[in-house]
Amino acid sequence: MDKKALYHLSYGVFVLASKADGKMNGCITNTCMQVANSPTRVAVSVLNTNYTCDLIKKSGIFALTMLDDTCTFETIRFFGFQSGRDVVKFGCAELTDRNGIPYLGWQACAMLSCRVTESRDLGSHTLFIAEVEDAKVLSRNAPLTYADYQSRLKPKREEKPEAQERRIIGWRCRICRYYYEGSELPADYVCPLCGHGADDFEPVYES
Repeated sequence: MDKKALYHLSYGVFVLASKADGKMNGCITNTCMQVANSPTRVAVSVLNTNYTCDLIKKSGIFALTMLDDTCTFETIRFFGFQSGRDVVKFGCAELTDRNGIPYLGWQACAMLSCRVTESRDLGSHTLFIAEVEDAKVLSRNAPLTYADYQSRLKPKREEKPEAQERRIIGWRCRICRYYYEGSELPADYVCPLCGHGADDFEPVYES
């Protein structure tokens, strides 16, 4: 099965943020859809290993920033390629919603303020169903799609010239740091922890 076929599903790219016990965090997610109209409800899927997922489970509230087509890879990297357990992603100057949860006021076209009504553990992810309590349009820019991120924003993996003569002994996921032992990573390999594909693995060379 070619996992890259899933890149063509019509996803957006979002910053999902929450807070609990006085701590705030945000992460990148590409899975959100409206599932009901009266009241307005959305469904968001989040990796169980994400710190933001823990905060949503504790507080039952979140803010969803819809990134737009001016978004840079640096923004994706900052919110999506490092854990809030290790770095502070939000300071004291960010915009906040009605519940005091931060959202992005740049590179974004809209935001939703949501309260969880139910959740379901899907194994690698938790699916949150939430009622939209508030919504704002932030710009007239078009939303960033997951397909556009894959084709335009995401850096292509290139082997460094100085490493070409060194032997590859394994592969490490750039998202969750899972280590795959072996010199060859299957093209259809999927990380067992975070669900990202082979494109998100980097080689580990023999020292």
